[in-house]
Amino acid sequence: MQTDSAPEKDRRFATTLARGLSVLRAFRISDDGGLGNSDIAQRTGLPKSTVSRLTFTLQSLGYLSNPGRRDRYRPGPALLALGNLANASMSYVDLSTPIMQQLADETGTMSVLLVRDDRKMLLVKTWRPAGRSSLWLEVGQRVPFNGSSSGHTLLAALSAQRFDDVVGRVEGDHQLTSERALQIRDDATDQLQTSGFVVAEPDEYFTSNIHAVSVPFLPPNHGEPVVFTCGAVPNDLTLSRMRQTVGPALLQSVTALEQMMGQSPVRVNTTRAAQTSGLSHE
Repeated sequence: MQTDSAPEKDRRFATTLARGLSVLRAFRISDDGGLGNSDIAQRTGLPKSTVSRLTFTLQSLGYLSNPGRRDRYRPGPALLALGNLANASMSYVDLSTPIMQQLADETGTMSVLLVRDDRKMLLVKTWRPAGRSSLWLEVGQRVPFNGSSSGHTLLAALSAQRFDDVVGRVEGDHQLTSERALQIRDDATDQLQTSGFVVAEPDEYFTSNIHAVSVPFLPPNHGEPVVFTCGAVPNDLTLSRMRQTVGPALLQSVTALEQMMGQSPVRVNTTRAAQTSGLSHE
């Protein structure tokens, strides 16, 4: 596997910008009290002196705010503007809402949209089943590639070049080696070819209190796929139920979204995943 194409090694890579974005990624919905520079340094691995300069700059530009307690930062109004702009440019998010909410209600599972965010899969939208308890997952939470159905699905869905780039960045995270990444890619590709969805084996899952099934979706004008997932606690979402009921229902929902947007269904190449792109439009 070629990993020497990592963007950090390219002279065009702006390290300071990347560090600033890592500061923004450090925030969680649960951080009601804000984060201090020490908290951010711990989460990002950056020196506290570097974090102090970055938080000052981001606060000055409106991307962070620190009302009241000036040593604690929260996301600022400029981030809201960016989020609204991104949401407006991604029509599939709004179009998917009635489809995924209906899926959540009918299956009693939480429906989730995840995207790759550096070394993790990031939850960007959730739909909870009406009138039922569900997984306590929130927008902004991250899950690893290794041991999550969404991560396995994305590794199968990436082009060969993007797969190498991504694995070069995430290798070592949650015990993900290049050999393990290729194994995941091959297995997930087989599942996509045979059933159209991916289920990570429960004994390989990154946590024991979640079962999930995933389907990739390639939005127009995106450089890589996103992933739709249905998840619940194991007692509510058994392995057989994922494979026989919820997985097919999720695939049907994603197919309905593709048809609504006038897209051809995403197909898996029959060539082995380690040798060629995982998915392509036909």
